[in-house]
Amino acid sequence: MEFTFDRALPVLRHTPGTLRALLMDLPDAWTRSTEGPGTWSPYDVVGHLVHGERTDWIPRVVHLLEHGDAVPFPPFDRDGMLGASGGRPLEDLLDEFDRLRTASLDRLAALGLSDADLSRRGRHPDFGVVTLGQHLATWVAHDLDHVAQIVRVMAKQYGNAVGPWRTYLSVLGAR
Repeated sequence: MEFTFDRALPVLRHTPGTLRALLMDLPDAWTRSTEGPGTWSPYDVVGHLVHGERTDWIPRVVHLLEHGDAVPFPPFDRDGMLGASGGRPLEDLLDEFDRLRTASLDRLAALGLSDADLSRRGRHPDFGVVTLGQHLATWVAHDLDHVAQIVRVMAKQYGNAVGPWRTYLSVLGAR
């Protein structure tokens, strides 16, 4: 499927509410657990999404529109949330993500982009030349990837407890 604004924007709009519905009021055993050393908890993922709203998606759209492929995007610190979240309550991070995402989508709308703009080129510091359409499609896929990550991390908390049903649960890596 090619990127289109009308297909992408609803997913981007729904991500904050999806995460709130999934994570709100859960004990830390669900939201702070990981898959092991060097992996992220659902809490960490929400912090990462907040960090991305601040420093990646719309800032890179604006950078691409201003500089084209002449100046690479500033690098993105994938782990930048680890210091920025600073032990804040998950509810605060979810609220902030919701506010920032709304502002990002408002800013995107204010740019008045058209389908013709999707072929505009920018320069990624690692990948080289990329298009605006690729960047925006990645934003959507990135949201979905992290929703899946959160669900997988949570499901794995019961990986052993499910006993023989593990065979049927692809989220546990059984298929």
